[in-house]
Amino acid sequence: MPSPFPGMDPYLEDRAIWPGIHLRLITYIADTIQLAVQPKYLARVGERIEIATAQSGYVPDVMVVEPTLQIPNSQVTPAELVADQPQIVTYLDEERSVPFIEIVYRQTGDVVTLIEVLSPGNKVGTEREKYIQKQNQILTTHANLVEIDLLGYGRSTVLARDVPISKPADWRYMISVSRSNRRNRLELYPIPLKVRLPRCLIPLRAADPDVVLDLPMLLNRCYDAGRYDLMIDYTQSPSVTLTKGEQAWVEVLLQNANLRPHGD
Repeated sequence: MPSPFPGMDPYLEDRAIWPGIHLRLITYIADTIQLAVQPKYLARVGERIEIATAQSGYVPDVMVVEPTLQIPNSQVTPAELVADQPQIVTYLDEERSVPFIEIVYRQTGDVVTLIEVLSPGNKVGTEREKYIQKQNQILTTHANLVEIDLLGYGRSTVLARDVPISKPADWRYMISVSRSNRRNRLELYPIPLKVRLPRCLIPLRAADPDVVLDLPMLLNRCYDAGRYDLMIDYTQSPSVTLTKGEQAWVEVLLQNANLRPHGD
């Protein structure tokens, strides 16, 4: 059963659901591009290792707790003020792998295009700052940068974050393309909740034609393969924040799809 939404499904933005969507989408994008660019190019999934700490908004798997020290009464005199001992909690930093896609020119091994599918960590706290530092580093290279942000919450992080976008005014998601030979020119796909995702251009070397990425098809494939129709309860509101207009539209959409009871 496909998603009832014509484009991005806001229920997939849930922090408990998004990691599975993210991994599938990365894999399917790489597989699809590989078929389009071989044998001249290779599309491969890479991983960078980051340390996730409490400060960056990620909860580590393990923490060490040292119990509060008890002070024997014999050690305290009436004239002496003794501080209570705090409980010590030590976080064990957790390594997490962050997948991305790179398209490599096979003859030289040069990376010509980097594709990032953003996650919640890219949009908050110190992890956002690290991502922007990496983003700035890429802009000094000869690699194209494609950023796909299908999360309507958190701070804007893609290169288009400071660009005033008035059409469409109700955009929620963003795809940003920076070509290595035109750094002063951004190609943007601002996407409202109500419309389908775009079939966006993926640049290669300047001498070669772009690849058309069918993002709607790939997201539908993620939804079907993960059986999110069995996981999501559409009778409840999504966990992410929507505007009043988006909420009203979602209500009508789900009622018409018989996934939510009609109001009186």
